[in-house]
Amino acid sequence: MTALPFAGTALPEGWNVRRPTLDDLPAILAMVQASDMAAVGEADFTPDEVREALTDPGTDMSRDSWVVFDETGTLVGWTYPHNTDGGDRDFIEVYVWPSRGLPAQRPLLEMIMARVAERGAELGHEIYRIRAGAVPIEKDYIELLTEAGFVFNRQHSRMRRSLDGVSPTPPAPPVGVTIRELRHDDEAEMRRFHEVIEDAFRDTDHLAVDYDVWRRQVEAEPTKTWNEWLVALVDDEIAGALQSVDGEDNEGFVRRLAVGRGHRRRGIGEALLRHAFAVYAGNGREKAGLGVDMANPTRAVQLYLAVGLTPLYQANIYERSLDLRV
Repeated sequence: MTALPFAGTALPEGWNVRRPTLDDLPAILAMVQASDMAAVGEADFTPDEVREALTDPGTDMSRDSWVVFDETGTLVGWTYPHNTDGGDRDFIEVYVWPSRGLPAQRPLLEMIMARVAERGAELGHEIYRIRAGAVPIEKDYIELLTEAGFVFNRQHSRMRRSLDGVSPTPPAPPVGVTIRELRHDDEAEMRRFHEVIEDAFRDTDHLAVDYDVWRRQVEAEPTKTWNEWLVALVDDEIAGALQSVDGEDNEGFVRRLAVGRGHRRRGIGEALLRHAFAVYAGNGREKAGLGVDMANPTRAVQLYLAVGLTPLYQANIYERSLDLRV
């Protein structure tokens, strides 16, 4: 049996565990996409997302993450945490290759749980909340999370629509609202863009990120299609913001859509989405997508359905708290 850095379930004979490096990116991507295919029927993880996870400002590859290889040398498992701002909440991910990687699932969960307890203590928290996600058909992983003390917290939905027939000319926004591309070279406007997003998501499952961390994340993205980052203006002030990233298979993906609290119920969110769809279509994209917290208090799901987005799959979020005072 293979010894692990933390006491717990051992790996099978001939399997090995080590820290990941950026050279592992292609192998990690192949494994994660195989996991995606088994869970949701399509590869829903991009190379940029793997690179982002490996270089996350709050994650140290040399301390916080592991990859597992089976006896053939194939990468079959990967785990890492996500806490960019040092707050009292961490999100853990445990990926394994379907079927062949299952023997790595419990050891990886045990390793990452031990590590996040250390992280919480290092950050000075007495109570540290840990979250993990699983698609409902991932019963083995859900059972492991339940054994580890996690309970269901909420559900997220991945949504998508085709851009067939969408005109590259954006529709007119509501009266008194102007929508244009974000001026990414204007520091003050970038700060306001980030502020609108953080304020709008304050009451949701969103992990808050301060401006400097957010800017480093943005700069680290290998590709940025700036004309897909939009702002909605009311009286020359930013009232809404839409941040895009490259999705899988030529998809325009809405990473964040936010409308300031004093400007809601005016159609600004819908106008930003429809404008984004037009820009995506003009850029030759074939589809648009996003993820949504089903418990979002702004009734976002109804808006997304109204603009033609439909659910692809749901993912459950589970949570447990670690008492680090003992």
